[in-house]
Amino acid sequence: MQTIIEPFKIKMVEPIRFTTPQERADILRRAHYNPFHIHAEEVLIDLLTDSGTSAMSAAQWGAMMIADESYSGSRSFFKFEKVVREITGLRHIIPTHQGRAAEKILFSVMGGAGKIIPSNNHFDTTRGNIEYTGAEALDLVIDEGRIPSSQHPFKGNLDLAKLESLLDRAASQIPLGMLTVTNNTGGGQPVSMANIRAVSEALRRRGIPFFLDACRFAENAYFIKRREPGYADKTPLEIAQEMFSYCDGATFSGKKDGLSNIGGFLAVNDDALAEQARNLLILTEGFPTYGGLAARDLEALAIGIQEALEERYLDYRHACVEYFAQKLRAGGIQIVEPPGGHAIYLDARAFLPHLPVEQYPGQALVCALYETGGVRGVEIGSVMFGKRDPQTGAESYAQMDLVRLALPRRVYTQSHVDYLGEVILETYRRREEIGGLRFTYQAPILRHFTARFEPTASA
Repeated sequence: MQTIIEPFKIKMVEPIRFTTPQERADILRRAHYNPFHIHAEEVLIDLLTDSGTSAMSAAQWGAMMIADESYSGSRSFFKFEKVVREITGLRHIIPTHQGRAAEKILFSVMGGAGKIIPSNNHFDTTRGNIEYTGAEALDLVIDEGRIPSSQHPFKGNLDLAKLESLLDRAASQIPLGMLTVTNNTGGGQPVSMANIRAVSEALRRRGIPFFLDACRFAENAYFIKRREPGYADKTPLEIAQEMFSYCDGATFSGKKDGLSNIGGFLAVNDDALAEQARNLLILTEGFPTYGGLAARDLEALAIGIQEALEERYLDYRHACVEYFAQKLRAGGIQIVEPPGGHAIYLDARAFLPHLPVEQYPGQALVCALYETGGVRGVEIGSVMFGKRDPQTGAESYAQMDLVRLALPRRVYTQSHVDYLGEVILETYRRREEIGGLRFTYQAPILRHFTARFEPTASA
């Protein structure tokens, strides 16, 4: 059969609140035109993030009921540790309450003023945790990764020539190198196995540890299976195991490809680094066998990480995203191509060409989608990655202004996606009516979470 159906049955439902356009306009004003400030019950379809928003399986819920909540040495931890080791091959598995906690610990130990940490693209919390230590988070994604219309199959790849140039001039300043798989900032784009291997070899020749930001490792493995020669007959698990074999450590948010509502880990091979990380973990998260989590969350994670590698689930997951993309293409909407594994990224500058970057077209489009149909997305552009100089007040802007519509795993159905297509096309029809925004408040780090805006005079 040609139709790829959901590989599950729905056993529990949650009602959705419907609002009118006028109500949503009022809500936006009260939220200072930042959807992060909108109450979840005021959202019809919530695509703000795929992080922690998955629907968990019956197996996950059942495992939570038999969790061992012992403070130290819980059997739930050892079950979790066994699963992560089997997939990653890494020796020290350190649980944390979510991915950014793993980043905070890693960069507190390895970051610092004068250091440079290269990656394809660092996402927001990764960059924030690096820069908080005084280090520089440097993006070296290939040029195709900065062009929304490019059809390169692995637009998340790191530019090897740029990496070698950096290593030639500043190897002593680099405590570790990273790759984000898939590359969230650049449109959820995958990284090829060849690129993972080459980056690993380049760093290890200089004695520099190599880490994966592995939040969406299963989706990246699936893309390798579908697009990279030599992997079609391998399972997603086998591909994931090879990916991890090239790294010295990994940070992971279980809220993505762990199919769980909370949790994550830091995994490393180096004994001394693991000892430092565990000491800091005790200070900030808890004992090393629970790491800020209830044991029931470790149980859910252990099962969710395995379920995320099931090929039938991954077929369904990627079919949903491609179906969404086809509806938008048919309506003339420009998106980041080819579509990634967890989200559709609208090209906000192409959608709203009348708005200059100084009026934040991505944020304006996010607000317009909410007002039109109650859909909440997130800006991935100059609000999230731009900066204001604290001395001069001058703004710098991102290379792309995108709107990410992240599909929670196992939550929405085909009819929800059909509705999303209608909302976006209706917003596109009235795009010339959409005005720009300006900041009225921004925090010095990760400003997009708490920022406040108002319409520009021209709006």
